[in-house]
Amino acid sequence: MKCLTRLNLGIPKIFRSEYLTLRLAMVNYSSVSLKYLPTKKITEIEVCGFETNVDALEFARNRLQQQFPKAKVNFQLGIFFNYILERHNGTKQDFLFESTEPDSYDFIIANPPYVRTPVIGAEQAQQLSKQFNLSGRVDLYYFFILGISKILKPQGTAGIIVSNRFMTTKSEASIRKTIIDSFNICHAWDLGDTKLFKAAVLPAVLLVHGKERYKSIAPPFSSIYETILPANISADDPINALKHDGIVKIKDGRNFHVQHGVLSINNNHDQVWRIATKSNDEWLKTVHLHRWGNFQNIGKIRVDVKTCADKVFIRNDWRDLTECEAPELIKLAATHRIAHRFKPLAVDHPSYILYPHEVYKGNRRAIDITRFPHSNAYLNAHRSVLENRKYVIEGGRNWYEIWVPQDPEAWDQPKLVFRDIAEKPTFWIDLDFSVVNGDCYWLAAEKSSDQDLLWLAAAVANSTFIESYYDICFHNKLYAGRRRFMTQYVEKFPLPDPQRSLSKSIVAKAKLIYKHTSSIATKKLQKELDAIVWKAFTC
Repeated sequence: MKCLTRLNLGIPKIFRSEYLTLRLAMVNYSSVSLKYLPTKKITEIEVCGFETNVDALEFARNRLQQQFPKAKVNFQLGIFFNYILERHNGTKQDFLFESTEPDSYDFIIANPPYVRTPVIGAEQAQQLSKQFNLSGRVDLYYFFILGISKILKPQGTAGIIVSNRFMTTKSEASIRKTIIDSFNICHAWDLGDTKLFKAAVLPAVLLVHGKERYKSIAPPFSSIYETILPANISADDPINALKHDGIVKIKDGRNFHVQHGVLSINNNHDQVWRIATKSNDEWLKTVHLHRWGNFQNIGKIRVDVKTCADKVFIRNDWRDLTECEAPELIKLAATHRIAHRFKPLAVDHPSYILYPHEVYKGNRRAIDITRFPHSNAYLNAHRSVLENRKYVIEGGRNWYEIWVPQDPEAWDQPKLVFRDIAEKPTFWIDLDFSVVNGDCYWLAAEKSSDQDLLWLAAAVANSTFIESYYDICFHNKLYAGRRRFMTQYVEKFPLPDPQRSLSKSIVAKAKLIYKHTSSIATKKLQKELDAIVWKAFTC
């Protein structure tokens, strides 16, 4: 509870005199403070808690009993999740809370564990999803949130600390819908990369009410992220910085961008949660008025190939092999090592990938490697490693195939390639017929006549304009200001009308930057191009 009270959630205003007996449930919390509750209006307080650590449980129990001797402390060594599962299954449950009536709570404080699907196990995740009617990829904290919704009183309040990931990814649309359907959101805080906790997960705090409490049409939404922009406000720490709006400098020297607005929730839950402010919404309206289309109108954005044996398939020393000749089937590989705006970096030892796939009569298939003696010899030298990929064999594939080869015909086309994670957008045009691998995405034009759209997209994607657009619309940032350039975001990047003279100027200048990318004049050209991109969407 300390974290919640320090966030100035206004807990005294939450509770009303009708709560004559106040029941609080604590999930994964080892301590709690009741000093902010209007105890004069409450005749009895019962605090219930779940804890798996014996020492933490006893510490919390003793602390509460010393500070609040009149409170009924009902802490149990157990797992809240198991308790909810048994209740949900309709089985009798009375070993945690001895009561003949179903348990429900006025106030719930929770810090659900953040456990990804691979850790839970696919089979158990599927079982839980079916039981709780969730779709898509799931994390364990989804079920904790659902469990909280089942035991919160219709006029109760819950404070929940979770990963902020659920706000910004398409795969977590189901939990966004669950939260909206199960609660009335009072306030949401995206605590970003403040590093308030030791865990690497970027946290968010949700303050929610039961469905019979007041429902805000546009609940307040606050966010705080580290920035290199100069500050004109000072605060002691990130929590106190949340009292302000703008760029705030804290005592340890870090600067944070603090924003306060309202939570923009689209009825289409595939859309991310974002902070809406009057200025941002007006800016987006202007941009969309000048938008001709999106990146997805050029073609389908694809992920990199997946070999599941990179040490065998991908090397930068093929020409130095002594045990056999360099394989005939190697192709140049595009990886994050050559990532650079507009044109890939030239490196001394570029990576190549042995690519044993082709298209025959419109269908992708594995190449008959016996036709290529050097490739055949090399792959057979590593056969034991490749055959150890059991899922490849069980999937009816040849032992030497790449697990996810993508489209063999697409490699011979010009492509827009970009890094998945980067502080600044890093998009480049590939004219070298590279196979894309290594934490990168790529986009090829569906129509050969649309090649100039790739250059237009490269200019937009590498601009400061798209940084602003990304931060307003998606705002999926990791530590140190790094952004996630995932398909669900990049496919929505806007494009100006390619027939406009301004757009044709953008394409011409992007090609010029590609041609002179190592020139001293390149920075000037990029600055000029950046200004034209802004003009295309705002004038």
